Amino acid sequence: MTVTIGRRELLAALGGAAAWPLAARAEQAAVPVVGYLNIGSAAARRGEVVAFQRGLNELGFVEGRNVSIEYHWADDQYDRLPNLAADLVRRPVSVIVAPNGTATALAAKALTTTVPIVSSTSIDPVRTGLVASLNRPGSNVTGVIDMSSDLGAKQLELLHELLPEAARFAVLVNPKSPLAEPTIKDVQLAASVLGKPIEVLAASVSSEIDAAFAVLAQKRVDALLIGAETMFITRRVQLATLATRRAIPTISFERGFAEVGGLMSFGSSFTDRERQVGIYTGRILKGEKPADLPILRATKFEFVINLQTAKALGLTMPPTLLARADEVIE
Repeated sequence: MTVTIGRRELLAALGGAAAWPLAARAEQAAVPVVGYLNIGSAAARRGEVVAFQRGLNELGFVEGRNVSIEYHWADDQYDRLPNLAADLVRRPVSVIVAPNGTATALAAKALTTTVPIVSSTSIDPVRTGLVASLNRPGSNVTGVIDMSSDLGAKQLELLHELLPEAARFAVLVNPKSPLAEPTIKDVQLAASVLGKPIEVLAASVSSEIDAAFAVLAQKRVDALLIGAETMFITRRVQLATLATRRAIPTISFERGFAEVGGLMSFGSSFTDRERQVGIYTGRILKGEKPADLPILRATKFEFVINLQTAKALGLTMPPTLLARADEVIE
């Protein structure tokens, strides 16, 4: 049997076929874009990106399937942040993720009051002007605070427990970072309670880290605390190597330092923090407002000891420290 198709039906069929690519393109264009602005480098932050993606996955968003992510890395250069943030705002993106520091979030906030921003910071975001309140941020910014700038006293306590006879301690900070001042105040207060002098050393580039360790030797510092700072994560291998070469017991704020050969680390779990950032990003993509999402406080902290490094330095770890460690690298 022959079926005859009229001219009107044929045009309708052809029109529908022509519309298919348009529909596909519209569906593709509907995929939200997340702008990811990081002060660090892609190589140093790979684990945290994976944790962020895991948080997104928990809300049903999978990169390359139903969400796109534009990654912008400042490679530890703070002066690059404004231009990188401006590029994301121009694109535009549905959400800007600003992990690893107040400076990153402030750079994004300075350029937009409408694009939602999810941050992870180490300084109270109310004090820095990022949000009006921890419980109700009241603006386009929300996120997680990891308390890294407030952990200096605890880190110094751990060093003192390891070396009760130590006469002089030091703290290393990046003077260009907003974390420097609160870290110094926290450590100086703790040192005064212990009745110990504290040397403050500064480094904002790799060569200055080398110079700082030379000063440690000259001043006969017994132990070093590495202040919270993104650049020190990128330079963790350099720091661990110098500390071992100079035989200076050292504690850092992030577990990666101990994993690459540093003596000890104590701080919040960065992977847990970035997973929470991913979850908040997913909630905003689903329609929630950052103004209504309270700032989360870090709840998971990690104390890691590298026993191999302790032996290389000729140190005997007190049983009390070993018992408190979340992980001992042997």
